Amino acid sequence: MNKAVFVDRDGTIVEDIGYMNSPEQIKFIPGSLEAIKKLNNAGYKVIVITNQAGVARGLVAEDMLQTIDKTLHKLILNSGAHLDGLYYCPHHPEYGVYPYKQVCECRKPHPGLLKRAQKHFDIDLSLSFMIGDKATDVEAGKRAGTKTIFLLTGKGKKEESKIKDQPNHIAKNLLEAVKWIVESKK
Repeated sequence: MNKAVFVDRDGTIVEDIGYMNSPEQIKFIPGSLEAIKKLNNAGYKVIVITNQAGVARGLVAEDMLQTIDKTLHKLILNSGAHLDGLYYCPHHPEYGVYPYKQVCECRKPHPGLLKRAQKHFDIDLSLSFMIGDKATDVEAGKRAGTKTIFLLTGKGKKEESKIKDQPNHIAKNLLEAVKWIVESKK
């Protein structure tokens, strides 16, 4: 079985600008590319798990979201790192139109996307981590059975008070979180 680090996208890897609707808006948070490379070198599958309700809200077309994701992959590859997978939820329970307006199991805090990646990559969730800047990231990781790391980047400082179950670690950014993972496994 494999071990993985599931990471949120906006506010974790890239700046959270609201609803990104163009690849030109991708701006990496300092240290995030180095963090992904460290995870690659440490033998972790690196998988992005992201809610993208902008699709349901009509603020970004799903094909544009896929273009943004492909560009993200390319930029990460160009830095010498790589993502093993990227899973997104385009749904919202209250906004949008069918098929995007719906209650689903893939929208964090539900663990559906983590479970889908688990099956696809044969992941041992007990050896894995979920990292993000929102309380829903922590909750999704807990529900899936991973260890969790909460970040103070993105919406982290505003979201910290919303956390129900304390994460295994709180870090100022993705690079600090990854150093904690790698150092704790030595």
